[in-house]
Amino acid sequence: MTDPTDSLSIGTPKPRLLKRVFMRIRWLVTTCFCILSLVVLLASLTAIPIVQLIALGYLLDVSGRLKSGVKLRDSLPQLREAGVVGMAVIAIFVAALPTLLLSDWESVAQGSAANSEQAKFLRVAAMTSSAIATFYLIWAWIRGATLRSYLWPQPKRFFREAWRWKTWKDAPDRLWEFTASFDLLRYFWLGLRGAIGTLIWLSPSVIIIFAFREGETGLAGLLGFVAILCLGFSLLYLPMLQAHFASENRLTAIFERKKIRKLFRASPWSYLMAMVFALFITPIPLYLLKIEATPKEVVWLPCLVFIAFILPAKIAIGLALRRAEKKQPQENWFGKVSRMTARMGILSVVTIYVIFVYVSQYTSWDGLLTWIQQHAILIPVPFLSGT
Repeated sequence: MTDPTDSLSIGTPKPRLLKRVFMRIRWLVTTCFCILSLVVLLASLTAIPIVQLIALGYLLDVSGRLKSGVKLRDSLPQLREAGVVGMAVIAIFVAALPTLLLSDWESVAQGSAANSEQAKFLRVAAMTSSAIATFYLIWAWIRGATLRSYLWPQPKRFFREAWRWKTWKDAPDRLWEFTASFDLLRYFWLGLRGAIGTLIWLSPSVIIIFAFREGETGLAGLLGFVAILCLGFSLLYLPMLQAHFASENRLTAIFERKKIRKLFRASPWSYLMAMVFALFITPIPLYLLKIEATPKEVVWLPCLVFIAFILPAKIAIGLALRRAEKKQPQENWFGKVSRMTARMGILSVVTIYVIFVYVSQYTSWDGLLTWIQQHAILIPVPFLSGT
């Protein structure tokens, strides 16, 4: 005789299955939030002169890590730390709302009657609210700065441990370790060397175009065409060379063109798809944001869009090179036809990109500086000077 509850148990999800589904959803939400926080942090760094080399170094490191064989889920270093910072920023904003509201009411009361009892009360209330919010946030950070820490202050633990010195004595060291975990100096050094190597590749075309920028003769037009050819030749290899440089972590690697040619022969279609993504799909639409400069106070907003577009391009480059590292060139007729077809596709992509760079010197806010301000291969910033 069968148990009448069997039919019910068949249609009811097992608790273990529900737990797995919940954990997957939690992981997805957490990862998306961390990626969003990372993009915002990189955009904020990109908006600051010189410091923006840190953002460039991070982007190069992402593609370099993938080329070295790192899995996609591990290709974004400091992702968890970025999520912690993002959560802290949101918590500070929410905790500051009562203080801002009370301060606004105090200003209104001062306007109605200066030094009134109501204004004094609201001033004291705002100061008290600020002190409580500050201590609440510090207590949450001491306990790990997780979402649960912000939502639930653990009052029993607070009364049991908050008055003990050992609860607070390690806080400065933990804060320093957390800050040092971002490895900002390494990214800055990587970005600086990557920028130098990239500018060396671009120097022939940049020198020609700047030297004859006001020329109206046929010779100036011919030299302008030569500059475009020099830029196009550089772009055939430069996006991949940057990833190779970041992977090897030595400046001379950015000039090892033979290595990139070998990787192209091993996986020409991956190379082509990465170039389409890195020089066509992601960078070209961003030239629309370079037409009119944004006020310096909000310059990080267009930088946010630039980072959101360029980061996937760097991932695509790293994935293409990682695939090429694992394959051997096909020497049969199919391999030769594939390489020939891919070369034609790459030439088409580079040609379209170079045309946009050439036209942008007339449409971009920074004019000729767009030749050394190419967000696809250098710092992903819309312009060098704001309004």
